[in-house]
Amino acid sequence: MIQVKDIKKVYNGVIVVNVPQLEINKGESIGLVGNNGAGKTTLFRMMLDLIRPDAGEVLSEGKPVAGGEHWKEYTGAYLDEGFLIDYLTPEEYFYFIGGLHNQTRAQVDEVLMHYGEFFNGEILKKGKYIRDLSKGNQAKVGIVSCLLQTPQLLMLDEPFANIDPTTQYRLKNIIKDINKSKGVTTLVSSHDLNHVTDVCDRIILMEKGRIIKDMATSSSTLSELEEYFAIGQSVHHSSTVIDPEENH
Repeated sequence: MIQVKDIKKVYNGVIVVNVPQLEINKGESIGLVGNNGAGKTTLFRMMLDLIRPDAGEVLSEGKPVAGGEHWKEYTGAYLDEGFLIDYLTPEEYFYFIGGLHNQTRAQVDEVLMHYGEFFNGEILKKGKYIRDLSKGNQAKVGIVSCLLQTPQLLMLDEPFANIDPTTQYRLKNIIKDINKSKGVTTLVSSHDLNHVTDVCDRIILMEKGRIIKDMATSSSTLSELEEYFAIGQSVHHSSTVIDPEENH
């Protein structure tokens, strides 16, 4: 479904992403992990044509993402609150997103009913603008707006970061359900190794712009990752790379 070919991104003369090859198959659930500056968000942004690589290309369903429109029809993504229209209420934003996908207000309302527990009574009918919501509640709006689109590909950057434990549990169930029952390809970046190994069948570990490990999730994956990060980056690489696009 997604092919990454020889992509590089350079800031101030420093290579912050360098991925010769990466293939993500339809229906896979992928977890992307790595420390700050690993290049995770930059990679996501290149996959979404928000920034352009300095070399190489990203293909979605065999066609270049850069300058293309085809992939937008089946891709839902939430990276941060910058994806939202913060002067709207959540309801107004959901109706706007639904309208872009030819959904009536009644159809949007029907979908939203399924996320009542996930919203936990904090989103709808509160009379608040999105900008006045907490970061966690903004994330809920962003995530559900993706799901409204019934995507074939869902990309979430640090979705567990600002939400409470109950909502984290509910979000994990949502992600696992759409992957297993609907065949949605899911890409989730996270600092929380427990969550990402629970949700994803394949883990990609990035460090300083490179893919260090690409492994199928097993009973030993969590302990392997914990051991890797416990050793510390200094053992693996002596230099430090700062990724200005990496927000997490």
